[in-house]
Amino acid sequence: MLDALHAAISDLTAIGPETLGDAGSVVALHRLLAQLEAVTTRATAAFDASREWEADGAQTAAQWVATECGLPRGTARGRLALGRHLRHLPVLEQAWLDGDITAAHVRVVAHVRRPATADALARDERLLASNASRLRFEAFCRAVAYWEQWADPDGADEAEEARTARRGVQLDQSYGGMYFGRITLDPIGGTIVADELERRERALFDADWAEARRRTGREPTALDLARTAAQRRADALVQMAVASRTAPEGGRRPAPLFSVLVDYGTFSGRICELANGTVVSPVALVPWLAEAEIERAVFGPDRRVEVGRRARLFGGATRRAIELRDRCCQHPYCDVPGDRCQADHIVPYEEGGLTTQDNGRLACAFHNRGRAGGRRPRAPDG
Repeated sequence: MLDALHAAISDLTAIGPETLGDAGSVVALHRLLAQLEAVTTRATAAFDASREWEADGAQTAAQWVATECGLPRGTARGRLALGRHLRHLPVLEQAWLDGDITAAHVRVVAHVRRPATADALARDERLLASNASRLRFEAFCRAVAYWEQWADPDGADEAEEARTARRGVQLDQSYGGMYFGRITLDPIGGTIVADELERRERALFDADWAEARRRTGREPTALDLARTAAQRRADALVQMAVASRTAPEGGRRPAPLFSVLVDYGTFSGRICELANGTVVSPVALVPWLAEAEIERAVFGPDRRVEVGRRARLFGGATRRAIELRDRCCQHPYCDVPGDRCQADHIVPYEEGGLTTQDNGRLACAFHNRGRAGGRRPRAPDG
């Protein structure tokens, strides 16, 4: 059987890439790749259980697989661990063998499988497998994170606290005077830093682009810019430090805004995620509640969002409602976050389309201009 598979793969490798470069073939090849990886993972777990590797003097199956198959030790351990999880996830195993899902989907579910969630997982595995096969991967990860909070709220809170405890920054000066560092932040702290870093880096990019246009007398390319993206991020980080040092002592600083999304039908549900889509446990918000503004957003059955009043008014309530509802560009192949998108009319304004929530959707600048061709941004459900 393996000889026949080897022969079939050899035939494929002899075909030029342009022959298999169409959309249908790319999808089919990835499906076959998922199936082969599922078979390999299951077989590797069976090899582990057989303990045949002991005969060669290996201490663990991972050592043997890493050596004989030329894999990094961590990759071998991960494959064996995933294979062990498969023994308790028969529905996901079959979906993977069928090519409906990938190893990445199984790893997400395996990550939340523990004694406290075992019974709920046995009951809901078919639902999770269905979500894995039909949702975009990022949306599936959010669904599993919410499921984990429901199945084991105490464990989710403890995991959130442990995640926050892992935060840390290391910045050391080398003998040559350069600084090298490493930064680890929890989701909320990381989002605050990343958003400000991105905002400043974007401003530096605009300045570099304008300077390059003046210097070259034409529309520039990335090669014409004075700084690389990494250099702009470094300069943006220095700007942040300078701004912190020069801010007036005791001055009022901007308060972060957390959007808490609550499903209309389960108003008391544990739905809590950051604007970038990162799911957090409600316990992560507690340290910020004294200084953050609170905005109430309730999703109705038709996905209409009613935005409540805040202490400091937010201009453009209709735009905000669309941003909360859609979260990112609505083109099926795009995930630009909502705060970098434009509000696009579904029925164009020139054709009488109203500037209302029902006739609006988020679209990034690229897809709003329609330069990409192909599919237009999708209309919101409802």
